[in-house]
Amino acid sequence: MSQSEQVLSYPIPSREALEPPAEWAELRQGCPVARVTLPSGDEATLLTRYDDVKQVLADPRFTRRLNAPDAARVSDSEDGGLFNSEMAAIIPDSGEGHQRWRRLIGKYFTAKRMAALRPAMAEIAEQLIDDMVKRGRPGDLRADLGFPLPVYVICDLLGVPAADRDRFSYWSDALLNLTKFGKAEVDAARAEFFQYMSEHVAAKRAEPSDDLLSELIKESAAEGEGLTDLELLATGMGLLVAGHETTANMIGKMVSMLLADRTRWERLLADPSLVRTAVEESLRFDANSGFGLPRYLTEETEVSGTVLPRGTTVICSMAAANRDEDVFDGAVDMDLSRSPNPHLAFGSGAHSCIGQSLARTELQVVLEVLLRKLPSLELAVPVEELNRVEGLVVGGLSEVPVRW
Repeated sequence: MSQSEQVLSYPIPSREALEPPAEWAELRQGCPVARVTLPSGDEATLLTRYDDVKQVLADPRFTRRLNAPDAARVSDSEDGGLFNSEMAAIIPDSGEGHQRWRRLIGKYFTAKRMAALRPAMAEIAEQLIDDMVKRGRPGDLRADLGFPLPVYVICDLLGVPAADRDRFSYWSDALLNLTKFGKAEVDAARAEFFQYMSEHVAAKRAEPSDDLLSELIKESAAEGEGLTDLELLATGMGLLVAGHETTANMIGKMVSMLLADRTRWERLLADPSLVRTAVEESLRFDANSGFGLPRYLTEETEVSGTVLPRGTTVICSMAAANRDEDVFDGAVDMDLSRSPNPHLAFGSGAHSCIGQSLARTELQVVLEVLLRKLPSLELAVPVEELNRVEGLVVGGLSEVPVRW
């Protein structure tokens, strides 16, 4: 397949929820820089090789802002959605401003701080699993555990009432779904979310507590170089959406991958010390990670021997790159002890996921508690009957039926 022969529709569909499209391997081998048509009808360039994806994600000439007049629209509603909304543009994209933001936020998401949260996470996971068991078989692991746990955790971190989690669910769905909602619905959800966070930040300014937003407000006032009110709003909104939606979906996918081949689950039961590497391999092996990361090229550059003109919108498929045989031996196999595992599930470079320690900790805790409390856990339907959530930027399963 050459770039001139075919323009694929993107995202590329797959026949099974946990399996990658066959086109990924074909593109990596024969057309690593491919033209694709997005849900909006606009054209973009798709990258599927590991080295190319990593190069672009680390290159400051590829900006994550898609609000340039000639940037491809990801979806018809995208001028009010996730990638190029006014709220997304509030947080500095590069330079000292972006580094300052990452310094301020990143220190609250260190591995050490996340380790301190493990006991509370485990307690929440145990209670949610107990509740699922009480309701009887089969359970829906996504609804009963995968979704509520990250919501409770991120709400606690931001000092937001967990009782509002259904509202967050709708708002994040509207902002992260490329096909489900029209522009008016997306704009309305964004406005409601903005109003909610405005009131929440104002309340924390009036009566601070020990949550992340309160600490950021106090730090900003003390240093004079902290976050503005709009930056606090955008940060809170971004963390609420990214801090629960991605991990909620990954919990369901990780457990499904491990149960799809019973020998994987049995190996973890026999050796729980493999939980950490199993989580990393689940992140690498995830063929349903969603849209990928779009980047806009501010000047002409070359990728994999192809010259890309200024104004090109590039889609980096980390999931396809994570199956690159040139980087990962036996890339098509799920190796629970794989180490090292330099996957790109959290991106790479200056814009790598700032909450990756939180996500890793939640995934590890969930897996540890499930192995201990429900060793007989299994899928309640054939793996072929699992269904993807269509149109969602982050990718996920609509439900994960399980029994024990």
